Amino acid sequence: MKKTFLDFFISNKLILEPKGILLVNIITFSLTKTLYICFMVLNKYTAKKTAELLLQIKAIKLNSKNPFTWASGWKSPIYCDNRVVLSYPQIRNYVRETLARQIEELYGKPDVIAGVATGAIGIGALVADYLNLPFVYVRPEAKKHGRQNQVEGYLEKGQTVVVVEDLISTGGSSLQAVEALRNEGAVVKGMAAIFTYGFPISKEKFQAANLDVYTLSNYENLIKKAVDKQYVSENEMETLAAWNANPAEWSVEV
Repeated sequence: MKKTFLDFFISNKLILEPKGILLVNIITFSLTKTLYICFMVLNKYTAKKTAELLLQIKAIKLNSKNPFTWASGWKSPIYCDNRVVLSYPQIRNYVRETLARQIEELYGKPDVIAGVATGAIGIGALVADYLNLPFVYVRPEAKKHGRQNQVEGYLEKGQTVVVVEDLISTGGSSLQAVEALRNEGAVVKGMAAIFTYGFPISKEKFQAANLDVYTLSNYENLIKKAVDKQYVSENEMETLAAWNANPAEWSVEV
C-alpha cells in the first residue's frame, strides 16, 4: 500500500522548511474521540503536536504591551496566524492530511469543502484537493459589484458541505459563513478547524446554530506546550492567564 505524506510524517524525523526546524519522532496516529461540550479534539496527541508546530513556526505571536485587536473588537496579548502554515510545506501537508482524514472519519465525504475567507481559503483548497472534492469559499459579505456573490465557486442546492476554518475565536465570522452557505441551500454537516481558543461564547453560538465543530488543537494544549518548551516567560504566562479569565474586558495595565 502506498504511503501518504502523513504516514511518512508520523514515523520519521523531518527538517521543516524554510528555517530548518527539527521535529521529534512521531510514533502513532489515531482518531480516538475525546468529547467536549461543543468543540471536539479527536486526538490528544494530534492536539499537542499541532500546538508544538504552530509554536515552532512562530504562528503564535505574543505582545502584552501593544495588544492585537481581533475582528470582534477584543484586545488580546496573543495572536494565532495559521496562514503561516502555508509557508512550510511539511507542516502544510500534515495539517491538510490530518484535517482531511478527520473530516472523512466524522462526516464521510461531503459533496463540497468550503473555506472561510480569507484565512482558510488556502488550507481549505488543499483539503478539498486531497479529498478530490469541489471547493468554494465564503466572503464575510457579498461583493458590492459584479455578480455580488458571497459564496464563490459552484454550489448546488442540497449539496452537503463541510466548512474548513483556520482559527475560531468568538465564532462570529465562522457562523456568518455557515449562514451564507445555508442561505444558498447547502446542507452544512459541520466544521473542521486548525485551532480554537475555546471561549464559552463561541461554544454557545455553535450550539445555538446546531453545528458540530472539530479542531486539531486548542488553547489549553497550546499553553501547556508553550510552558513545556519555554516559549513563554513567567510574566507572559501571568498576562495570558489574566486575559483568558476575561478576554472581552481585558486591557493593558498602565
